[in-house]
Amino acid sequence: MAILLPKKTPHRKVRKGKNNGIATRCNSVDFGEWGLMSLDNERVTSRQIEAARQSITRYIKRGGKGEPQYYVAKVKAGTVMFELAGVTEEQAREALRLASHKLPVRCKIIKREEF
Repeated sequence: MAILLPKKTPHRKVRKGKNNGIATRCNSVDFGEWGLMSLDNERVTSRQIEAARQSITRYIKRGGKGEPQYYVAKVKAGTVMFELAGVTEEQAREALRLASHKLPVRCKIIKREEF
């Protein structure tokens, strides 16, 4: 099994950091008509979403940080992860419902607000 790697990262091993609060960016449907919005703060693996940036390492017996095992993307509450356009309402709801079952985050299907 090959490890999925991002193209370029500033540091090979990163610290955990915090993932508190509500998303201030990527929190509205901008490109499509329907979107899938997260309701929790969670880490999503690189198999589930493309924008994985943070490496997760395992500690070794001798102490210290080990090699990167896999990569994750931190998702805050309110982040729109996927967007759809050009489909009917029933198709969009069904596709986003199936996608939400694959993620470790509680999700909500939202519609683009018309101004």
